[in-house]
Amino acid sequence: MEIKKEMIIADIIAVNPNLAGVLMASGMHCIGCPSAQGESLDEACFVHGLDADEVCEMLNKYLAANPA
Repeated sequence: MEIKKEMIIADIIAVNPNLAGVLMASGMHCIGCPSAQGESLDEACFVHGLDADEVCEMLNKYLAANPA
């Protein structure tokens, strides 16, 4: 599955729980906050001042290197 920036954070973590670590390493430290249940990756990146395309690329690279 490919991660897209329109996906909800909780859905991204459901794809692979280890993606939470990738998100936290990128600067998103509130993965467990209630907003993550309904916030898209794009929205979360905006709030945290991150480039959504770069974070999305990091997540997809992780998935490619660590198939389930």
